[in-house]
Amino acid sequence: MSNLREEALKSKAWPFEEARRILKRYAKGAPDKGYVLFETGYGPSGLPHIGTFGEVARTTMIKRAFEEISDIPTKLVCFSDDLDGMRKVPSNVPSPEALEEHLQKPLTQVPDPFGTHESFGHHNNAMLRRFLDTFGFEYEFISAAEFYGTGQFDAVLKRAVDKYDDVMEVMLKSLREERRQTYSIFLPIHPETGRVLYVPMKKVCAETYTITFDDDDGKEWTLPVTGGNVKLQWKPDFGARWAALEVDFEMYGKDHSTNTPIYDKICRILGHRAPEHFTYELFLDENGQKISKTSGNGVSIDEWLTYASAESLSYFMYQKPKTAKRMHFDVIPKAVDEYHQQLRAYHGQDAKQQLNNPVWHIHGGDVPQSDMVVPFSMLLNLASASSAEDKETMWGFINKYAPNATADTHPGMDQAAGFAVAYFNDKVKPHKTFRAPSEQERAALVDLAAALASPEAALDAISKKNEMLGKDDPLPVADFGDDEFLQSVVFAIGKIHGFEPLRDWFTAIYEVLLGASQGPRFGGFIALYGVEETVQLINRALAGDLA
Repeated sequence: MSNLREEALKSKAWPFEEARRILKRYAKGAPDKGYVLFETGYGPSGLPHIGTFGEVARTTMIKRAFEEISDIPTKLVCFSDDLDGMRKVPSNVPSPEALEEHLQKPLTQVPDPFGTHESFGHHNNAMLRRFLDTFGFEYEFISAAEFYGTGQFDAVLKRAVDKYDDVMEVMLKSLREERRQTYSIFLPIHPETGRVLYVPMKKVCAETYTITFDDDDGKEWTLPVTGGNVKLQWKPDFGARWAALEVDFEMYGKDHSTNTPIYDKICRILGHRAPEHFTYELFLDENGQKISKTSGNGVSIDEWLTYASAESLSYFMYQKPKTAKRMHFDVIPKAVDEYHQQLRAYHGQDAKQQLNNPVWHIHGGDVPQSDMVVPFSMLLNLASASSAEDKETMWGFINKYAPNATADTHPGMDQAAGFAVAYFNDKVKPHKTFRAPSEQERAALVDLAAALASPEAALDAISKKNEMLGKDDPLPVADFGDDEFLQSVVFAIGKIHGFEPLRDWFTAIYEVLLGASQGPRFGGFIALYGVEETVQLINRALAGDLA
């Protein structure tokens, strides 16, 4: 056994903990089907969203962890419930009024309002697949319409007829009294209108595997449950799908958690062992409200990818999946910088530390080197101070700090520079608020500008600070543009002018010079932006040109 597998078998990283639970299912060997099946589900009534990404990304992390601790083959299935009836017309499609007549029809029988695919369901499935392919996920796609229609679901549907009373008993216990009177696990698809019907059953026949019911006009019909004539209600469908595919693992949001016992019981009634599951906490917006597709709060996939890389989003998804996460624009810079911190740490870590590092799970063990020579948060402040409108302007400053870096040698840095400009202009600039300095702050800024304009004045400030603190520290011997030296200068000026706590001095710098309440390590910012440019920025603030 390799050292990496030994460490993986005891790693406390949550994907390995989940992978070990799945491995226990097959302690005696591989399943009869020859592989372990991971599944994610998708309702194609709308476009893919952040939750879809989260489910597939996290499931992929667990699948990779399982592959590290076991030699049993694996498969990931993405199942689209495209036989579901269209309950309401989406508002974000062309000519929505034209879809009104197709309400309650399966999504694969609703015309595509975009005019590009065979149906609305096919259009949304294509969007989902393109979405998954963009992120490089490895998966097998299954359409419910094809699964039911081609007979792949027939054996389980027949079993549902044989066990109808048992499955109904599970469901009826979970329903209110008035719902029980008309409920059936089967939803027939009307032979003439094509609509999915929510009607009570008059008869469920185990001899012929048919159901008999009256439609909305009172006409009686008898249909076989096989061949795509009938679909299951969504809760029975969940358990039946697990049984039909022999699913070993599926994760879903906390809002499904109360239904887990129902899914499990139905799966077992229909002849298969219930899978392992993982319930994740929901995503919240900045006000603590649940993120909703209809209300549009929070951050969408497209919005995140406008301002940061897919890897930074994967990093955000990796963190504490069982804790509710506030997902708003302010979390993006932090996620980017933490992701690159983990990348830089990874290559100096031992096997145990690497397996606990989020980037191992994001990249499946094939972890790249970070080429971010400047933190993303620093780039945002640089864009702010320089009013940068393009990444070429940003590179002019980056090259002062890292003269050998180029867009070709540092593609990640180049991408981040573009993201920083976009993020600043869209999310920071509209909310920037500069203020005038107080008398104490003005005096300190005057002295800071003087210290930055002259190495001798800078050393004098550090010497004076040492005297005030009763220290006999040697004066730093460093390049005047070195960020550590510059940080010492800023620190010294704050001490000389009596800022207590010193944090108040740095807050003043951010609010007066950058129009923000917090910011980067200021010595690093000066080194990146330029000493002369920082002096000019201070003078503009003192002249009242910023506030």
